[in-house]
Amino acid sequence: MSTSTAARADTLGAPAPVLSYSPVTFSVPGRPVDLQVRVSAPATGTGLPVILLSHGHGPSHHLSSLNGYAPLANLWAAQGFAVIQPTHLTSRTLSHLIADEPNWWRSRAQDMSHILDRLDLIERSVPQLAGRIDPAKVAVAGHSLGGFTAALLLGAGLTDPETDDLVHLREPRIKAGVLLAAPGRGGDAYNGPMAQHWPVIGAVDFSTMTAPTLVVAGDKDDPRHFTDIGPTWHTDPYTLSPSPKTLLTVYDAEHGLGGIAGYDAAETTDENPARVAALAHLTAAYLHAQFHPGASAWHTACQTLTTGPHPIGRVTTK
Repeated sequence: MSTSTAARADTLGAPAPVLSYSPVTFSVPGRPVDLQVRVSAPATGTGLPVILLSHGHGPSHHLSSLNGYAPLANLWAAQGFAVIQPTHLTSRTLSHLIADEPNWWRSRAQDMSHILDRLDLIERSVPQLAGRIDPAKVAVAGHSLGGFTAALLLGAGLTDPETDDLVHLREPRIKAGVLLAAPGRGGDAYNGPMAQHWPVIGAVDFSTMTAPTLVVAGDKDDPRHFTDIGPTWHTDPYTLSPSPKTLLTVYDAEHGLGGIAGYDAAETTDENPARVAALAHLTAAYLHAQFHPGASAWHTACQTLTTGPHPIGRVTTK
């Protein structure tokens, strides 16, 4: 990947070697512990767009932290992105330090704003990265609960269950996003056994999520602990938000989408490395196209991976 052309390439190039560095640590006033992030980036190239990656809240101890989601982070970095992964306060790795965090949903979104506030510091702290990031090209991605966080940053509103106040945490520096197996709507649809324990999940309003977003949903992702309406619940962020939006429905994929949270993770019920690689390529191509209007990367990826005898899924746009 040439240092002079990586950021402007019309299509995704050959994967580059990846540098990964952690932890980069900085204090945040009022946060009970320091914020730690992992940064993964290609070894070469300048003008690198940034992907902020928000982890989920699965049963594993370390995947819900900066140490998770290597199958996505490494592949995105290899395609020319600087991927920044925070450890949110909801991480199981912090459970021995934080007994309760009632505003966890707010703090997760705020973590991303704190990262953007300190992007220069992060860039200087990572060897061989200084001067290589383009701070005007920032996207957010999140899986499961991380998708909920990403939706808030992309403009979705939320009615605070504790105060009934309407809250907006839109981060204007974020230009586009990817929601991976994100939660859907509340209301009568939010009727599963976990709904009363996580009322805030059902308090989201997608009608104000205006930023360009790729919503990824597995057609075998059964969210019965939150709702009885089935896998289509995960398509709500697409259905209920304004354009421009794109929906990628992944065939035969369950909540782990083939294993994006970690290599050989026991909690992945649908392990499929080929699916993960295809999904990483498609999402990278989507974000590349958002930062390079007119580039053919997204169209090419869709033609390659969603057509033919063995498509990964189908794409719908509005």
